[in-house]
Amino acid sequence: MPIPRRMTLAVGAGLLARPALGQTRFPDHPIRVFLPFPPGGTTDLQMRALAEGAGRRLGQPIVIENRAGAGGTLGATAIASGTRPDGYTLSVMPNSVFRVPVMMARPPYDPMTDFTWIIRLVGYTFGVVVRADAPWRTLQDLLADARANPGRITYGSPGVATLDVTMERMAQLSGGIQWVHVPFRGGADNIQALLAGQINVSAESSVWAELVRDGRLRLLATWGERRAPRFPDAPTLREAGVDIVNSSPYGLAGPRGMDPDVVRILHDAFRAALNDPAHLAVLERFDMPLMYADGAAYAAYAREFYEEDSAMVRAMGLRF
Repeated sequence: MPIPRRMTLAVGAGLLARPALGQTRFPDHPIRVFLPFPPGGTTDLQMRALAEGAGRRLGQPIVIENRAGAGGTLGATAIASGTRPDGYTLSVMPNSVFRVPVMMARPPYDPMTDFTWIIRLVGYTFGVVVRADAPWRTLQDLLADARANPGRITYGSPGVATLDVTMERMAQLSGGIQWVHVPFRGGADNIQALLAGQINVSAESSVWAELVRDGRLRLLATWGERRAPRFPDAPTLREAGVDIVNSSPYGLAGPRGMDPDVVRILHDAFRAALNDPAHLAVLERFDMPLMYADGAAYAAYAREFYEEDSAMVRAMGLRF
């Protein structure tokens, strides 16, 4: 009996979605992705939306597992510590995975040799925010106050070796400012501490966006090349007189030694999911730019960033 055309197309589509690798098909069970930040932040919301779309294409669920702490490196540490390179365990790779090993006497991994780079995904819109009742109307107001009162102003970040590096670089470029860093386990805790008056300033990704729009926080500057589309009145750091640009793209990696066919399947599913309407809505909500690169280009970016960032960290004398 001939197979109906509709059935033939459906079967063919399934085979294309899950090509044979040896005697098995990949994936044949759920995939786990470590996310090295707490639930509720911009990275968490973005990756959950993306994982849903990629999982539909792969025919298996993608489980997001939050592993917050250690400057966003616990996912990288996990996949570099004996995880099988079979494609079923991956990690989100923020730029701190390159920085933290340089700051440690005994790093738990080598970012240049211990990973398979799969796909670069998106970046952040970072900003310096204060409470709406704070005395500083502009970034230069804040910097001037910090210069005049060393050690008085406190700022929060989502963890050690994350946005504090840019804040300390800002301090150096602004006349040797001394302010006090208060690290948190993620963006939600950082912003909550600011709202509660426990810190004076937050350096954070755009988890602050709705609070700025509601008038509870004031955005002093963003850190990208251009002004954020939803916040056109907020200058970039460069426009505010600080020559820094930071959008911090991140993506996915697995353990070293992954099968190239598995890498291709994962890459293709996540790349297609980048343009899903639900995922694009999250990016728009948090002003997160698409910063796609394939595995080879992502690996090249990793090498270049590691070299540049390592030199900066050593020059600044940053250590854990």
